[in-house]
Amino acid sequence: MARGPNLPHIGHLPAGPRNAITDVAGVTVGHATLDRPDEDVHTGVTVMRPHAGSPYLQRVPAGVAVLNGFGKSLGLMQVEELGVLESPIALTNTFAVLAVAQAQMRQCIAAHPECGRSWPSLNPLVLECNDGFLNDMQRFAVCEDDYLAAWRSADADFAQGAVGAGRGMSCYGLKGGIGSASRRIADETGALRWTVGALVLSNQGRPEQLQVAGRPVGAWLQQAGGLAPATGPERGSIIMLLATDAPLDARQLRRLALRAGAGLARTGSVFGHGSGDIALAFSTAYALPQLAAEPMPAVALLHDARLDPFFQAAADSVEQAILSALWHAPTLRGRAGHVRHGLCELLGDWPVDAFARSLLPVSA
Repeated sequence: MARGPNLPHIGHLPAGPRNAITDVAGVTVGHATLDRPDEDVHTGVTVMRPHAGSPYLQRVPAGVAVLNGFGKSLGLMQVEELGVLESPIALTNTFAVLAVAQAQMRQCIAAHPECGRSWPSLNPLVLECNDGFLNDMQRFAVCEDDYLAAWRSADADFAQGAVGAGRGMSCYGLKGGIGSASRRIADETGALRWTVGALVLSNQGRPEQLQVAGRPVGAWLQQAGGLAPATGPERGSIIMLLATDAPLDARQLRRLALRAGAGLARTGSVFGHGSGDIALAFSTAYALPQLAAEPMPAVALLHDARLDPFFQAAADSVEQAILSALWHAPTLRGRAGHVRHGLCELLGDWPVDAFARSLLPVSA
């Protein structure tokens, strides 16, 4: 496999040490990857844990922004209403949503036997993209053990690209999948105090739309013959998750989630009719108890007038995460002989600056 160009840094804000969502302390990510070519199975599960404890008992504030609602995710309605997460966030393919949700409920009941009895029921949160171009979703290959394996493997260090839920995903006619990034934000003294991290399940876009650091890479690849034109309408999707350690409430987090759309648009997406484009943001700065007998926290929230750097970080980290998914994903041959090429394998050793000298000039 060609080494490929270096991944460009998006924006002026610095990245955290991992340049991943797990730069937000306490957040961990794990995968279970299903790769069975003889069955045309190329799929999986990715799980994000907001903290090491029980998210059912210690819920974290969250906000949702649905940019285009062509999707089959489960649990978003209650997150929008109550503004909290009470389960790990699970990502998978469209036909596996119910199996993963049931796995989350069984896991919660095993840990908290009164769930759904004398205690409230669980709101499982499962977000999906359709990986049917490379994966035979009709196999219903994902099962409860896959969710549990991803949950158990959750760590601050995790793989990106064609892994977990991203195994069979496509992005701008190329191989897509899991990507992540982070940005640091300074307080009024100039000290780097807060972090915003992004993780995407990238499965969106038409080939000619792809922009890399403002360069029309998709159109250039099509002109050079390395990327075939799309046929038919876009039917992709993207899930964009944002985490921060700043003290924000659900209303502010919904506003933060909305800015993920700016990062998505910079990569070329227009949120097509058949695309499910969903963003969710949560904060780890405090937890809200499930049980009414426990006191609610007294939290000094960040002032709205100080949110602009967080909006910048959300847009930059989402754009970076989408590019990271493309950079890490190798070529994959999947169902019915369908192929998605890895971006870096097509670009070879070209430096990103070479895009400025490509066949398509960039406007000043």
